[in-house]
Amino acid sequence: MNLLRFTFASVSVAAVLSASADVILETPAYVWHGDTITQGVFSATAPSATRLVSDYSAQPGYYMGIEKEWNLKNDISSYPRLSASSRLMEAVYNMGLDEMINAVEPDTTLRTGKEWAGVWTRDVSYSILLSMAYMQPEASMISLMKKVDPLGRVIQDTGSGGAWPVSTDREIWCIAAWEVYKVTGDRKWLEFIYPVMLRSLSTDAATVVSEKTGLVKGETSFVDWREQSHPRWMQTADVYNTETLSTSVVHSHAWKVLSECAEILGHKDVAKHALANAESIAGAINRELWMPEKGYYAMYLYGRDNLILNPRAETLGESLAIMWDIASHDRAVEITENNPTTPFGAAIFYPQIADMPAYHNNSLWPWVGAWWAMANAKAGNEQGVLEAFGSIIRPAALFCTNKENFNLDNGDIATELNSSNMLWCLSGNLALTHKILFGLEFGADALSFNPFVPESLADTRSLTGFRYRDAVLNITVSGYGNKIKSFKINGRETSPVLQAKDARGTLDIMIEMDNEPIPPLKVNHQPNLKAPLTPIAWLEGTTLRWNPIEYIGAYRILRDGKEVTTVHTTTFDASTPGEYQVIGIAEDGTEGFASEPRSTRAQKFAKPSSTSRAATSGEIAYQPLHEIEGYTGEGFAETDKSTPAIMIPVDIDEDGDYFITVRYANGNGPVNTENRCAIRTLSVDGNRTGVVVMPQRGRANWDDWGISNSLPARLTKGHHTISLDFRPENENMNIATNHALIDGIMVTKK
Repeated sequence: MNLLRFTFASVSVAAVLSASADVILETPAYVWHGDTITQGVFSATAPSATRLVSDYSAQPGYYMGIEKEWNLKNDISSYPRLSASSRLMEAVYNMGLDEMINAVEPDTTLRTGKEWAGVWTRDVSYSILLSMAYMQPEASMISLMKKVDPLGRVIQDTGSGGAWPVSTDREIWCIAAWEVYKVTGDRKWLEFIYPVMLRSLSTDAATVVSEKTGLVKGETSFVDWREQSHPRWMQTADVYNTETLSTSVVHSHAWKVLSECAEILGHKDVAKHALANAESIAGAINRELWMPEKGYYAMYLYGRDNLILNPRAETLGESLAIMWDIASHDRAVEITENNPTTPFGAAIFYPQIADMPAYHNNSLWPWVGAWWAMANAKAGNEQGVLEAFGSIIRPAALFCTNKENFNLDNGDIATELNSSNMLWCLSGNLALTHKILFGLEFGADALSFNPFVPESLADTRSLTGFRYRDAVLNITVSGYGNKIKSFKINGRETSPVLQAKDARGTLDIMIEMDNEPIPPLKVNHQPNLKAPLTPIAWLEGTTLRWNPIEYIGAYRILRDGKEVTTVHTTTFDASTPGEYQVIGIAEDGTEGFASEPRSTRAQKFAKPSSTSRAATSGEIAYQPLHEIEGYTGEGFAETDKSTPAIMIPVDIDEDGDYFITVRYANGNGPVNTENRCAIRTLSVDGNRTGVVVMPQRGRANWDDWGISNSLPARLTKGHHTISLDFRPENENMNIATNHALIDGIMVTKK
């Protein structure tokens, strides 16, 4: 199946259905009409509020089958009941409740998905923020407690190059923990989470915040397969060196949350400091990543000595920037009007990577769609909200479960990995109803109501049995619009806020919308687009060469991160000293990734003052079976948590700005998982310069020598001593093993 087939078929169906008043949404890929979703020759419908039926057929040969129907299996009577005129919306909502019950394990933790056992920090935290905080408060608390390490820090799950600090989005835990407090008002919970937040954020401030830009380093939040979102040449140390939108937004808001916690607990100085940090990161995001010509934020900065923008749109980061007020209202509107939306919905990022299969790349994840829907509601974009709803309702109905992700070429589940009963997707499903159509918003001491109901979803809906603090709420919303005409609690007209102190007994809440059209905003409809391939560039003397790319419009040449010229050849004179890269640009202006940096600048290599020919540490997790090879000179130095600082003498020929990198080996684990990333503090003549990150490069792969992240330093002419030592803030997620071999340092003149 392909998108072309879907487009032609769905348009013909839409032409027939457009005459009917029950068409809620139609795109070039599918039609949502009444209680049915139609996509090409396939359809799904809801015969009742407890059943979904689909005739969809998955891609032939794909290893994961699909469900053809869903029937309610669990008792959902103790959870908030939705009543609406749309059976489809009722059924999709009830399926969310049904699968939520499946996701609660016997130990009262939240299972990540049918194919994903256990509690994962980011998955459970985003799920808690979407709806699990109030739907499953006890399981949310227990799950979050499972993600605190013996040192009282939030755990970054295993991942690329040994987890933290290559992946750095663990601070989403802080925001989720705060959400649980807002729902429960539990003072003991607040006292538990406060020191965990403070300890974790303080460690990250010393390790992952760029001193130059103020942005946060590490992978894009949740996009944790490096090759799925970065050029192939990037090593995990390069991934650490990226400065990302979504992760920076998470850190900014986590500091803001810490400030609010500190204020409640009476820690005024911490509250002030935390708020300043939140504002500093927010300022960096708006200063370094906003692209006025595109009307949204860039996905990340990347490179080695000189970072450049990856101008892709990244939907989760754009959404969170709106939701957490990083973006001003005007910018929020711009983002919803300009972030590209494909026929199936907003992509994880856009445009796609051409030579990479679908998973994070070329994919839609419904829980991200839920954040996008909420962000559009906050910005007032009615069509954006409606299409985001469709991006979640369509796959839920057609696949009869809350699947993990979907291929943007055809809407199918044929991706690298997929799971049914996915926790954050079912959480996003429920959030559509609770947080948009009923407008529920939790504060520290109140529950606010701000429904957003697109005109094509106008209805009288009720949500009965919703528990908030000591009250049971029966909520009815009638009409459409984004402004409330009347708000009554137990028949008494009042403002649309329920104070926590007043939340007792049974409360009947009647909300009447104003039925006025929402001022129209546009949606940036785009076909699913693949960016040009990444050039492979190399130096031959002072000539930069690269492989030709088919169907290319031109090549942009960068020196030290700045555009020099645009050419149509595959060579360039690089005799001017600098760090060079090439970007392929398609005829329509779409650009791909920049090539691996190639430097023609003078470079000096310096060895540690004490070296050996073999590693002896008992901390090596996978003992090499032969003497280590591949180092330079007479040997290398070994560093673990108990060894003295490594001292590296170097003589500098002239005053100036330099970049320092470390050549290292770390065979303590595979490249794509586990948690034994080595971290050290680098100092020049005793003065701290920054943090050196040396990710895992392969299990027992001690002959594979790589390069760390690059640190800028101002050096004077003469003799200097570079030191690498272990400090408390360098503690990784493994705790026991923080170990690497050091071949030497490279000092490059800027």
